[in-house]
Amino acid sequence: MSIREAVAARRSVRGFLPDPVPLDTLRRIAIEAGRAATGGNLQPWHVDIVTGDALTELKAVMADRVASGGAETPGYAIYPPDLDGPYDERRRAMGELLYNHLGIPREDKAARRDWFARNFQLFGAPAAYFVTVDRRMGPPQWADLGMYLQALMLLAVDVGLATCAQEAWALYPETVAGFLGTPAERLLFCGVAIGLEDPADPANRTRSERAPDHEWLTIRG
Repeated sequence: MSIREAVAARRSVRGFLPDPVPLDTLRRIAIEAGRAATGGNLQPWHVDIVTGDALTELKAVMADRVASGGAETPGYAIYPPDLDGPYDERRRAMGELLYNHLGIPREDKAARRDWFARNFQLFGAPAAYFVTVDRRMGPPQWADLGMYLQALMLLAVDVGLATCAQEAWALYPETVAGFLGTPAERLLFCGVAIGLEDPADPANRTRSERAPDHEWLTIRG
């Protein structure tokens, strides 16, 4: 598979088969992604791999936590509070596209909440990465973190696996940190569900659109 093909194939999958992913494969992908570009060679990321019995336990913890209600304080704003214009339009359009495939109308708030809670079951994935970053790091290092994640997800595509990067996990930083034993100096950025795509899951019919290049690409010369 070429790099171009992997970039085109990568997408957020929200329905996985239960087939386990070998730990050696998960470890190799995480390590190989460490060749991602990083300013000053800081390599600001830390990765926890969770699978097997540990993942079963985490899913049970999260089911109880979500059912109990109550909010934790995220370590960062997942979206800007004043998001508007084309950015808000794209986000809303993506949500409606997904819910249309799932057959959940806008007025069925309970069903939409139940679907959102599937984030914390990793959409049925048999394994996950949890990515944290040192709290002292700034925007340049967060960009490095994004490059690491892109490398991770492309490497997964290369071996026939699907992923979903989930910033939703940042809504429960205390619960996740308590489970993983994350030291206080590290901030949870996201989880990444990984496994084999379930082609029968209606959520996986969703294909996000990209803005036409004239909206974001300028060429001079």
